[in-house]
Amino acid sequence: MTVMVALLRGVNVGGATRVPMADLRRVVTDAGYGAVRTYVNSGNVLLTAGGTDTEEVAAVLRAAFAEAFDLGPDVVVRTRQELHAVVGANPFLDRDDDPTHHHVVFLPGTQVARVPEVEVTGPEDLAAVGRELYLYLPHGIGRSELAARLSRRGGPRGTARNWRTVTTLARMADETS
Repeated sequence: MTVMVALLRGVNVGGATRVPMADLRRVVTDAGYGAVRTYVNSGNVLLTAGGTDTEEVAAVLRAAFAEAFDLGPDVVVRTRQELHAVVGANPFLDRDDDPTHHHVVFLPGTQVARVPEVEVTGPEDLAAVGRELYLYLPHGIGRSELAARLSRRGGPRGTARNWRTVTTLARMADETS
């Protein structure tokens, strides 16, 4: 079995996207996946699958969520190994170790990420590594000019997680079998 993490975009960030985690776990289990666990109330699901095709798992989950909840959140899936690679690739950890300053935008699909054409002013920073965008936001995402610029430009289509969530999901993936 392959351990995977499914990241749902926009779940439980507003009234229209509320999904109880027990219902989310049920839908993932009913879709045929095992060892289903969630982390915090924002669309982070650990699961096991018989194959290794993350795009197939994402498509199955998108369809299952659309049917069960009458909403179609974007779903990005990474294997445990891919998630550990994301943790190891953060180019900004030498700046500080405050997890509230580091964010990862997980992009869907198999294309390599590219840095969006957006003005980046220090001390904030942005880098593309693999299929992810890494953001260094030392004043937090809520006060970030870079995050606001990305949002205004339509930003990359993906789902962002703070560093604490990313590293916790990696630890939880190691505990999942």
